[in-house]
Parts: sequence; C-alpha cells; structure tokens
Amino acid sequence: MNDLRTAPLVGIVGCLLYLVVLGVPYLIVETTSAVGAYYASGALSPVFAAILALVTIIVLAAGREGRTDPSIAAGAGLVLGLFIVGLSLLWAATVPVSLVLGLSESTLIEHHRWVLVLAGVPVPVGAAWFARALGLF
Repeated sequence: MNDLRTAPLVGIVGCLLYLVVLGVPYLIVETTSAVGAYYASGALSPVFAAILALVTIIVLAAGREGRTDPSIAAGAGLVLGLFIVGLSLLWAATVPVSLVLGLSESTLIEHHRWVLVLAGVPVPVGAAWFARALGLF
C-alpha cells in the first residue's frame, strides 16, 4: 500500500462523508426551514466547517497529485481537519436538545449532530497520516 496516495485519499473521503452527513437532515425532516434553524441554532453553523471541507478536498488532492508541495498540503489539511472537527463539536455541544427532538420522529436525527462530528474525524487523521508518510513527524 502506498501511504503517500492512500493517506490523503482518507482525508478526501472524510470530507465527502462529512458533506453527505451534513445533507442527511434534508432527507429526514419534512420542512427545509426547520433544518436551517437546526443548523443555525448552535454557536457556529456547521456550514462553515462544510466550506472548510470543500477547501480541504482541493488541498489534499493537490498534495496527493504533486500539484502543490505535499508537506504544505499535509500541514494545511491537518489544520483544516482539526478546525472541521472543532467547529462541528462546538456546534453539536451548543444545539438545544429541545430543538433536535422537535425536528422529527426519527431517532436518527437525535444522534445526527454527534455523527457529524465523527464524520469529520477522518479528515485530520488522513492528513496526519499523510504528514507521517512524508516523514514530517
């Protein structure tokens, strides 16, 4: 297995997973405005983390393909991944439970915010693995 190719791919797949999990409430909850209120109710909306995930895809893909310095891509991907997880955790911890429980009868939505945090974890893991494969630490 080539760690220099696989590691950034893990981060890229993590970003895509994060974006997919972010869109799940739109499929579960009947009213779109309720999902907007759900995402806006925490300290910082996870939409900011989604923007970082889109940037991270580009950064890690450029480092993987050698279009940018891989060590810079690995470092930037690690920092962006940590911000994705941190922003998601801050949002998940500050969303009112009453709002979450009022969204849908589905129990899936109750755990969605924590699943979103976990979906962001492969991003810094993949970037750290990429940095390790490059011999940066």
